[in-house]
Amino acid sequence: MRRHARALFCAVAIILATEGTTMAFDLTSSAFATGATIPQKHTCDGADASPPLAWTEPPSGTKAFALVCEDPDAPAGTWVHWVLYDLPATARSLPEGVAPEPSGPDGSRQGRNDFKKIGYGGPCPPPGPPHRYFFRLYALDAPTGLQPGATRSELAKAVAPHTRGTAELMSRYGRR
Repeated sequence: MRRHARALFCAVAIILATEGTTMAFDLTSSAFATGATIPQKHTCDGADASPPLAWTEPPSGTKAFALVCEDPDAPAGTWVHWVLYDLPATARSLPEGVAPEPSGPDGSRQGRNDFKKIGYGGPCPPPGPPHRYFFRLYALDAPTGLQPGATRSELAKAVAPHTRGTAELMSRYGRR
């Protein structure tokens, strides 16, 4: 009986210790590798098309995804390039060139970037050293419920209590 009680106590302790933590999964692009340069067609110097993205199996209990792309090296502070949320839990990729529409056919929604536009706005740094661009995918235990056009700040508040895991892909782009 004592052995059973100890095993039960250990199992409960493990569950309580891991509750509230997030798990990582992987985010990749067939257009560029982690740390590599973003191809010109995915920037303001090209077609300004969003890059293709794919991810591995998310943490269990994932009910939706949210994606943000940011440049922390922008002169005025972190610049938001893309806000996308309420992607269905069954999604494992985004195609190249996601249309800049407020809502997608799968129920996803896009927010307003710092260019004051809906959808993806590619890298467009001032001349100088390359900037870093972080694509962060959040696995959520519930959809955000946000209307189309939400800002990065609004999304951050909505996902904070629901994030089960995150995946990140960093790339670079510079102009001379």
